[in-house]
Amino acid sequence: MLRLRQLYSQLRGQQPTGITPLSAAGSNRLYFRLGDDGGQPTLIGVIGTSVEENNAFIHIAGRLAAAGINVPEVVAVSDDRLCYLQTDLGTTSLYDAVAQGRKRGGLYDDAERRLLNDVIAQLPRLQLLGAKGIDFSMCYPQAEMDEDNVLFDLNYFKYCFLKPSHVDFNELRLDRDFHRFANDLLRPSALPKGFVYRDFQVRNIMLDAGRTPWFIDFQGGRRGPLYYDLASFLYQASAHYPEALRTELLNTYTEALRQVLGQTGITLSEPIEAELSDMTAHLMPFVLFRMLQVLGAYGYRGYFERKQYFIDSIPAALGTVRQLVATLDLTSYPEMLAALQRLTTPPALRVRVRSFSYKKGIPADESGNGGGYVFDCRSTNNPGRYPQYRNLTGLDQPVIDFLEDDGEILHFLDSVYALADFHVERYLQRGFTDLMFSFGCTGGQHRSVYCAQHLAEHLHTKYGVSVNLVHREQGITQEL
Repeated sequence: MLRLRQLYSQLRGQQPTGITPLSAAGSNRLYFRLGDDGGQPTLIGVIGTSVEENNAFIHIAGRLAAAGINVPEVVAVSDDRLCYLQTDLGTTSLYDAVAQGRKRGGLYDDAERRLLNDVIAQLPRLQLLGAKGIDFSMCYPQAEMDEDNVLFDLNYFKYCFLKPSHVDFNELRLDRDFHRFANDLLRPSALPKGFVYRDFQVRNIMLDAGRTPWFIDFQGGRRGPLYYDLASFLYQASAHYPEALRTELLNTYTEALRQVLGQTGITLSEPIEAELSDMTAHLMPFVLFRMLQVLGAYGYRGYFERKQYFIDSIPAALGTVRQLVATLDLTSYPEMLAALQRLTTPPALRVRVRSFSYKKGIPADESGNGGGYVFDCRSTNNPGRYPQYRNLTGLDQPVIDFLEDDGEILHFLDSVYALADFHVERYLQRGFTDLMFSFGCTGGQHRSVYCAQHLAEHLHTKYGVSVNLVHREQGITQEL
């Protein structure tokens, strides 16, 4: 702290009158906001534990800025290189700006989707244009994402999450699979390598007053495949992006990448065009790799350091891995596949979700457990009052648009999700096997159908529980 005061005083000729610690949930680095009474902008002070890591950030920040990338400017560095001052990008992160969509379990509105698209469109510029001036030998702890790097992250997952989860596996066979998986990930690609941010996610993107994105915390960046950062952003565990939004963001990224490739003088050859047309197939193994690295971090920060945020993030990450194990061909890595299947075996809890009309009565409880929760949706605006919606249901896009544009249903679901999440988590912890949620409205056609559908998808995606969904008045049954 004293060194930051001295550095600030040397830069501005006076001591800071205010120093506020900032949170850094996943880092050992210390961050502070410093200001004075002179009306000058506040600065961010950083105290690191590694000179090499600080030097990496300072060098990369300078080169990215020179390439026109929005990053903080380092304005002062201590003689011992262990602390520095950078410009303050404010208090609004992309994480904050899309919080409501995340809380709604992936129901992102138009403004939130525009922000996410604006950010993902910047990623190719950062990866390729930003990489041009970087001296990768300055990167910390290594210059390039290589086999050692991949194996380090896979073993991080093994020791900090898989073993503490008491999953049975053969360690020698798992290590062989990890080597095969690493080699397959690093197989040459038609796309060029670029700058890998390493943690390209919504907490590391700040928004200024004009909602322009600025990028922070890239000190672990290095040279490597473009797919890693794309996987980090699209499959951030707690974001709950619906598949349609992921597809939209991937298309935005691909089109931006085409433009940046042209700007860097790279010809869009047939192999590159083929890869751009099949980005998902190349991306998904990196998604699995990224999710395993994330679980390793959650295990270390949560299980060992007892940081609650990371513990709370584990169910969503496991849900993503569960989906990947079910969809990817992992037969080339039999021990890894078996271990991940054991890790992600769906819990015994079965959730029943119902939509109904109050005119026809509350649904019966077949389990004999008492019926669970019943939510009355009739306080929200009713699409059934308008002729254009009378023959549609809460599954039809015009009704969905009406309800979400009106907004009342989204606020209603905020409270439902909070209550349902708490209850499901407690049932999982206690080994209970049955839970029921019912949503009623006047006709069982619009509002109750919308709410039941979204809660069912939310709980299945977040916790991996099996969900029996019945829209009673519509005669629709789904198993999720």
